[in-house]
Amino acid sequence: MKKLTSTIAILFLAFIFAFAQHKNDPALIVIVHGSWSSAGDWAAVITQLKSAGNEVTVVNLPGHGADETPVDQISLQGYVDAVKKAIGSQKEVILVGHSFGGIVISEVAEQIPSQIKKLIYVAAYLPKNGQSLLDVANTDANSDVPKYLQIEKEKGTAGIAANGIASTFVPDAPQQVQAYVVAHFKAEPLAPLATPVTLTAASFGTVSKVFIHTFNDKVNSYSLQQRMVKDASITRLYGLPSSHTPFVSMPAVLSAIIENEAK
Repeated sequence: MKKLTSTIAILFLAFIFAFAQHKNDPALIVIVHGSWSSAGDWAAVITQLKSAGNEVTVVNLPGHGADETPVDQISLQGYVDAVKKAIGSQKEVILVGHSFGGIVISEVAEQIPSQIKKLIYVAAYLPKNGQSLLDVANTDANSDVPKYLQIEKEKGTAGIAANGIASTFVPDAPQQVQAYVVAHFKAEPLAPLATPVTLTAASFGTVSKVFIHTFNDKVNSYSLQQRMVKDASITRLYGLPSSHTPFVSMPAVLSAIIENEAK
């Protein structure tokens, strides 16, 4: 296995200039957003990656953003199927997952490993076989999410109290962005969060993996991120001095890392 390398991603600002001066061979990049999020949150990253000539798709998972799929029809496999549909028959795909999106891309890689070139986890949950998002997240003593979590079992959803949204998810974003996030926050379906993944060495284990740490994360703490990557056969580590949402607070640097890994 390659020697594990840790890199402070701010150094990759140099790659931003490369976007304007050099066009690499285009990559196929598919991005999966996390819980309490949607495809629209990645607009700045999409623009940056497409400017470098890449083919980029951000999958909007069922029940997120403007999608009105009923909560009782939403499942982890439904999320996986949405990603597989976006990929289609394409191969050599760079599959990016943020937060809960890490659970989704792991299961996608298990089901279609021959089509995936690399998995990039961004402040993401990186499960082991048989674990669910809740299994992993419940071990995070340094997360602020439990302080504001609002479970509605009758509706099958999990929400976040309004007074905790900005400080937990986007504390390093401009005030107007924080206000927008709070105003458009949408409850998360519970069922996928509690569904365990099935991951094998023969499938998921064959796909190259990169992890991007977020040092100031109040959702998926840096300490949990470190534990998850310890035995996960990660080929390269990066670190960002950001909150849980670097696609909002530092999209240019995040895009530069993804672009570099997509080569």
